[in-house]
Amino acid sequence: MPTPPTFVTGAVLTAAQMNTIGIFLVKSQTIGTGVSSVAVTGAFSADYDNYLITISGGAASTTSVLALQLGSKVTNYSYQYLYGSWNNTASALGSTTATSFSFAGSYDANGISMNCTVINPNLAKATRVIADSTSSGTFSGNMTGYDGTTTQYTGFTLIPAAGTLTGGTIRVYGYRN
Repeated sequence: MPTPPTFVTGAVLTAAQMNTIGIFLVKSQTIGTGVSSVAVTGAFSADYDNYLITISGGAASTTSVLALQLGSKVTNYSYQYLYGSWNNTASALGSTTATSFSFAGSYDANGISMNCTVINPNLAKATRVIADSTSSGTFSGNMTGYDGTTTQYTGFTLIPAAGTLTGGTIRVYGYRN
């Protein structure tokens, strides 16, 4: 395994050191107070093919899951959500005509969480999404999504399935090509 570079205040980094970094912070955005959706613009560009979206902190007025919409698209999202309850009951949900990628993250009074990889959002290719979520402390699962259009998205919107969100930080990272 390669040794990561050590960064110290005032040091000038070499090209070789910079070329070992695999993920870069593209954008950080704080969620407002009592919001029913969060638009994130300027998140995707031609600089990176693939992205990671994370959310941490904040709180919500209820417990549920987050949906992800790309750009202004509001129809024909395909996704599947494979999940299990904490008592080992497996289940699945899915759609080929959804208004968003459901189950892209989750939230409750203790925080908002999201760990979502978006593949090819700004390329003229199909976009794929891979995420996990937990809701109400009773189940957890993984969502995979597919958008077969070749739209080159630059942003996304997060929509809580119920209630509102307050605070928390959205971070968008680009994976080095």
